[in-house]
This record gives sequence, C-alpha cells and structure tokens, in this order.
Amino acid sequence: MRRYLVVIVVLACAVSFLVGLIVAGGIPPASPSMSAQPFSVGRASVRSPAPVAPGAVNFADVAERVNAAVVNIEAATHGRDRRRRDVESPGDAPGNIDIPHQGSGSGFIIDRDGFILTNYHVIEDADRITVTLADGRALRAEVVGTDPAIDVALLRVAAPGTLEPAPLGNSDDLRVGEWVCAIGNPLGYVHSVTVGVVSFMGRKLFDASLDDYIQTDAAINFGNSGGPLINARGEVIGINSALSSRASNIGFAVPINQAVAILPQLKSSGRVSRGFIGVVLTDVTPDLQRSLNLPVARGALVQDVSDDSPAYRAGVRPYDIIVTVEGREILTNEELIRDISGRSPGSIARLELLRDGRRYPVQLKLIERPRDDGGSETLAAPRRGSEPGEADLLLGLLVRDFDAAFARRMEVPSSIKRGVVVARVDPAAASFTPPIRRGFIITEINRRPVHAVGDFERIVRAARSGDALAFYGYDPAVGQRSIVLVMVDR
Repeated sequence: MRRYLVVIVVLACAVSFLVGLIVAGGIPPASPSMSAQPFSVGRASVRSPAPVAPGAVNFADVAERVNAAVVNIEAATHGRDRRRRDVESPGDAPGNIDIPHQGSGSGFIIDRDGFILTNYHVIEDADRITVTLADGRALRAEVVGTDPAIDVALLRVAAPGTLEPAPLGNSDDLRVGEWVCAIGNPLGYVHSVTVGVVSFMGRKLFDASLDDYIQTDAAINFGNSGGPLINARGEVIGINSALSSRASNIGFAVPINQAVAILPQLKSSGRVSRGFIGVVLTDVTPDLQRSLNLPVARGALVQDVSDDSPAYRAGVRPYDIIVTVEGREILTNEELIRDISGRSPGSIARLELLRDGRRYPVQLKLIERPRDDGGSETLAAPRRGSEPGEADLLLGLLVRDFDAAFARRMEVPSSIKRGVVVARVDPAAASFTPPIRRGFIITEINRRPVHAVGDFERIVRAARSGDALAFYGYDPAVGQRSIVLVMVDR
C-alpha cells in the first residue's frame, strides 16, 4: 500500500512540474498554429502554407459574376486619316491614310436596356459596329453618344432576351494598393481575366485639365480598351483605356465616376458640353508660395489667360489665385476645373481672386469648352478607281489587273496566268468576308473566268442583292487556291 502511495505522489509531482513549465513558457503548447511554423529539410527552410485569411479576394467569383456583362466590339471603318491621340492602337497602324481598317476592343453592359460603355477610340469613325455578347450572339450596335475629351463612348444594342449588366462602383473610394482585375479581349483572346493592384490615382496622360486616370499593373493589352476594371467586390470602377508603350505592366483606366457623370448628356444629346473660362492653372505649392511670395498655400494659380475668353473679359490676370467658387473654398486647380466643367455653358460662375494680397470678386459667364476630337480628321471618302487598271470599290473590294511584276514579287505559281488582284478591302462593307484579303488573286467568279478588271466589274455589277458569288482564286499568303463564298448585300 505504501508503494502505491509513493507512485501516486511521484506522478502528481511530475504533472505539477510539467504544468508549471507550460505556464512559465518553457514548453510551447501544441496547437493548430504550430503547423505554420517553418521546419528544416536538409539546408532549406520550408514554410508550410498558411491558411487563407477570412474575406480574402477571390477573383474567380468576381469574374464569374461579371463576365456575362463583358462584350467584344468590332469596329469597321472606311479609309480615313486616323491621327490617334492615345497610346494604344486597337488594331491599325497610326497614320494610315485612306485605308479601310477593322479594329477591336471591349465594352460592358450597364443596364438591361442594352446600353454599353466603351472607349471613344475603339469606335472612332466606325461605319459598322458589331457587339458580340458573352453567349456568342453578334449584334449591330448604334452609337448613342461620345466624349472624346475623356475617351468614353456609349453604345446601344437591341437584344432579345435578358441582358446581364455589370454593377457599377464608386471610383472615388478606390485606394492605391487595392486589388483589381481587368476583363476584356486582349489580342483577340476573348474574355481574358488579369489581376493586379491600383498603382496610382489621378494620372495625367493627355489633357492635364480633365485626365484623372487610374493606373494599374493588371495586364492591359491591345483589345482590352473599353473593358471593365473591377474591384474585389465585383463592381466596375474604371474603363480600361490605354497602356504604356514602354512597359508591359502599366495600364490606365477612366474612373467610372467620370463616365457616370456624363451619361445623362450622352443619352439626351449624344455629346458632352462643359463649362469653360479660358485659363491655364496650377496648384499653389510650398515652393511656389515661397518663390512668388504668395500670401496663401492653397488655391488655383492662374498661369495664362486665353484672349477673348470669359476670364479675359472679366479682368483675370496671370498670378491671380482663385480661392473660392460660389463661396466654397478651392484647395487645388483640379477642384476648380471639375466645378467649372460640371456647369452648363451660359451659366454664371462667381469666383473670388487673391491678387497682391487683396481679394476681388469676379463674375463670369461660361462658354463651352473647346471640343477635343481625339486628333482625328475626316478626309474624303475612299478613292474609287483612281489608278489605271483598278475597278470601282465593289462589294467592298478594290481590284487591279494581275501582272508579271506582282507574280514575281509574291512568287505566284506559273500555272496562274490570269485574274485580278485584291488591292484593298473595306471591312465595313456589307459583303465583307475575311478570307478575301489584300493580295488575293481572283481567277474565276461562279466558274466564269476573270481575265481583267473589266470581267470582274461586269460579273459583280450583274449580281443582285441576295445572290451568292463563288470566288475562286489563289492566296499568296498561304500558298493555296480556294473557293470563297461572297453574299451580295447592297
């Protein structure tokens, strides 16, 4: 009995000793958190995966919710001079003159009535716009309104059935470092999803007075233009618009609040009118305040005044500091620009200036802000038969006689001795078909031989709307002969 008592006492002491070590911190208690501690394998230290934190961003769910609202946009246009203002060209080489082209981009549905937001440069000068929905339906779209100044366009489609709009967020709440994703059709890869963070807010690219771009490192490539930039809650907070030509991970998006603010004008009049007073402004900074001996450290400093502008007529001068609008204090020049731009031309704005330490009230009648059309200039319509041996533009095709020089240059087989060469293709033509491209040699139409331009013109002109023409010819690009069916749609 005494032996059992001794064993019990020893065990009790051992247990008490171990409990004391645990309380004192000498032995860490086993817990699930220990699985996250590093352990050694040879010389390498490996950390087992930590559990995903509650509320972590899951862009798979975000993409699944928003993807149905993202559309592909094909914009075809007749030949024009397209001097672009943006850093992204969505499908053609800048500066091409009088060459028909087809560009592509992205967009997203904003309501069940079929309204779609995209970039202005995606549909600029387009004669035919085709929107392809996520379910594969291809629909003709009409341009409701455009605003080249901030590169936004509003389209509309008439689609049977239900459309899934993308929820719109508040871009003013966006913060640098916040996770975002972009959905679009880069390089023709439809509905691609990329993820990154907001790198900068309020970036200036083209127009320092209006630009307020969101910069992100989420990959944005050619074809992403017009697609949505989405936050972790699945809300659209930007319209992907441009990319840097010097880096692959710097993209820019128009804040969605900028686009939403002009929607009423786009829907009602198709364009945006902004108030304008005719001054060039800058912020008052500590260095500027010190160098110019300015009495305040805030406000919009006038650098220049346009001749015959409202500001000029009201007596505003360089070095004046605009400190209030309608009695509300102005801290930066952007605040002033947003306020004036948000007012209608013809309305009255009451400002307060600070000049040489004294305050002066000023009243101006606003005029309309000069329109920025993106730098494009419309020239004449596509030329028609302007060179010898060329036909008129028929079925969207401009052809010329096949000759020995072309055959040598393109290494055409000697068995091809006749035909006409496609010199230009208009993708906006109703009869456009992609296999018929520049350089294609048409040797027969509906098995009737085509020896020269006159044969081509005679056969095509005789066709009626709804007829089908079988073009037989040789494509030097692939080194093959083929039959291409072209539907006549006049």
